[in-house]
Amino acid sequence: MPIHLQAPDRFVIYVSDMQRSVAFYRDTLGLPLKFSSPGWSEFSNGGTTLALHRHMGGESGTAEPAAGQATLVFALDDLQGAYETLQAEGARFSMPPQTQPSGQTFAILHDPDGFSITLQQKQAHPQH
Repeated sequence: MPIHLQAPDRFVIYVSDMQRSVAFYRDTLGLPLKFSSPGWSEFSNGGTTLALHRHMGGESGTAEPAAGQATLVFALDDLQGAYETLQAEGARFSMPPQTQPSGQTFAILHDPDGFSITLQQKQAHPQH
């Protein structure tokens, strides 16, 4: 019997400093904070939950995922405006808004631990 995965329930990012990371996702990116604790915090905007988990750095004695290769993607109505606002607030970008060969426009910023966050310009859907 095949499985049918639905939308992800949560996306977990391992962070080195919970307070600094909560401030970034809440204050800089404007995500609604559901709750925060020293080891686990969650943001929810009605869709997939974004969770922050404090990386123990070997303190726990158990194997934890290391900083991996993943990205979080947010689609925006005004990518250029968001880029200018975030840059003025000190957000660190490795790529300003650029239109790709596919026609999609992306910018890449990084959270305080260097985690990659892609901002994508929403595509206009042609009217029929």
